[in-house]
Amino acid sequence: MRVTAVTCVKNEGPFLLEWIAFNRLIGVTDHLFYSNDCSDGTDEMLNALAARGIVQHLPNPAEGRNYQMEALKHAAKQDIVTNADWVWIADVDEFLNIHVGNHTIPALIEACDNPQAISLNFQFFASDGVEVFEDRPVISQFSRSHNPDLWCGDTAIEVKSLVRHDFPLQYFGAHRPFFREKLPPKKRPTWTDGSGRPVQHKFLVAANPRRIRKFPAHGARAHATLNHYALRSLDSYLVKNDRGDVNRENRAFDDTYWRERNDPAWEDTSIQRYLPDLEAALQDLKSDPEIRALHDKACDLHRAKRDELLTQPAYQAMRDQLRAASTLPPQEEELIKRLDLPV
Repeated sequence: MRVTAVTCVKNEGPFLLEWIAFNRLIGVTDHLFYSNDCSDGTDEMLNALAARGIVQHLPNPAEGRNYQMEALKHAAKQDIVTNADWVWIADVDEFLNIHVGNHTIPALIEACDNPQAISLNFQFFASDGVEVFEDRPVISQFSRSHNPDLWCGDTAIEVKSLVRHDFPLQYFGAHRPFFREKLPPKKRPTWTDGSGRPVQHKFLVAANPRRIRKFPAHGARAHATLNHYALRSLDSYLVKNDRGDVNRENRAFDDTYWRERNDPAWEDTSIQRYLPDLEAALQDLKSDPEIRALHDKACDLHRAKRDELLTQPAYQAMRDQLRAASTLPPQEEELIKRLDLPV
């Protein structure tokens, strides 16, 4: 089975090898990376990996600012995608945690009875007080999250999707594929959640704009969960904020994104079943001296960027604000206030 992962990256150098090695363990056979405006050696690393046939690396074709959608439009025409049996569109901080069989994508597909698409709900993993960036597998460092069925008090949680080659595709979205609006009902694809249940009709046909990319997570994770490490360490989150070009001068930093994802109420270590094989796979990749050197360089540049940012009062204030922030998501905190409940 040929499974192609497609992703867009900017300054993800320290995290590339883990994501690639992990994906290969779960059955991804090919990787298509699009990069843009990298300053931490991400593009150098990908070029070196591409030269060894480990990934395919292309510059992001976007002419405007819609980097991901332009890349996905381009990817849909590439041989590495059109010749794949399945396509997995995800980000480098997203890890598909498969609970069935031998914990691989083929086992997940079999458990879901081989549909034309499988959409897996996110589970957002908290930073949980980890401040310092360490060059260790992300999946080993972060094990606490919100209740898997509830995020910020909402039962509907976003998804990412595996797409079979014969899906009646109009275009790839970042979270799910889309088919033609007027496709006859009999030609609509078979499509399940992570428990092998048919997705809800309104999600299937994209009838509700608020639910185009999410549906209730309760009962939807029997076969797989999508672990999302959007925060990682406080160090890495500061560097992540620098990737954009938002001008923070003369305005307060909004910690909502951090607080929504830094809920440590639930412990889930199930993905660590992959750790022994992952660490061995990482050592194998790093046995190539050039790959190891590029990885180490990316980690050094990541730390250097953190140090540079923390010379700026705005980032010092951001760090202090995030350290002091409540671990209750704002929406849940507001609900508690309305109900006059003790925290």
